[in-house]
Amino acid sequence: MALAPLEIVLIVVVVIILFGASKIPELARSLGKATGEFKKGKQEIDNEINEIVKPDKEIRPPESSKIIKMAQDLGITTEGKSDEQLLDEIQKKMIKIEKKV
Repeated sequence: MALAPLEIVLIVVVVIILFGASKIPELARSLGKATGEFKKGKQEIDNEINEIVKPDKEIRPPESSKIIKMAQDLGITTEGKSDEQLLDEIQKKMIKIEKKV
């Protein structure tokens, strides 16, 4: 809802009459601080909601995709395995390959 210029002028005149011209900067600072606190609180609530709604799927770091690629190149199935399990299988596979050579 936008205010018309006439409404803004009327509000400013009423504020000057009620509080005096010397109090306007103080009121503006208070309004600015209140607005900032409101935005900060809103952001915190948004962050908490996003944390709750975030999917339960494990998000793998970028180096994890390299491990998966290496395992797939060696013919190792990657689905449902942790990075540690994949690294163990990669190591075992590499040892087998070294023994053949």
